[in-house]
Amino acid sequence: MSVYGYCRVSTDRQANEGESLGVQERQLLGYATMQGMKLDRVFVERGVSGSIPLAERPQGAALLEALQSGDVVVSPKLDRVFRSALDALQQTEALREHGVSLHFLDLGGDIAGNGLSRLFMTIAAAFAELERDRIQERISQVKRDQRARGRFLGGTRPPFGFRAGNGGELVPDETEQAAIARARRLRGRGKSLRYIAAKLASDGHRLNPESVRRFLAR
Repeated sequence: MSVYGYCRVSTDRQANEGESLGVQERQLLGYATMQGMKLDRVFVERGVSGSIPLAERPQGAALLEALQSGDVVVSPKLDRVFRSALDALQQTEALREHGVSLHFLDLGGDIAGNGLSRLFMTIAAAFAELERDRIQERISQVKRDQRARGRFLGGTRPPFGFRAGNGGELVPDETEQAAIARARRLRGRGKSLRYIAAKLASDGHRLNPESVRRFLAR
């Protein structure tokens, strides 16, 4: 029998600064010691979102590959391993059939110990998924608010015709705004998007016809 630990942080910043990783590993070691088990290896997932299924994470896939019948997986919290109720239920059932035990410290240990603990795990997984959806909804609301206020939301660069101000607001770029005005005049004369893109390219604006179509539609 091998005993494997699994811990995870969601962002590169957390991984680089060690936020919570050290705590998680100490929790695993303490639990294993109290249970008379020896951790053979701890799989540490750095900067990977919990919304990604365990089997699609680099260390998650390595953990699943290493498991044999009779092995034990220990993790500090259910949401370090699963964030989707469907993912949790599918993986738990697959591991149970493979003879692998799952221990979550926040659920009191072995989740396959009895029917009540399995029910609690299912409910906890559902709440974890609900919380992830709520976080995503809050992020979407913030983005909608920022977009309505004309703020740059990030990406490779602001939309053509603008630059990002010091406070994140979109500030008109005079040179690019002049190019947009020229494009509108050419379009008004019936010129094609490809023709307009070529004309703007001669002025130093490297745009394809699709980019021209997008800013003309604004």
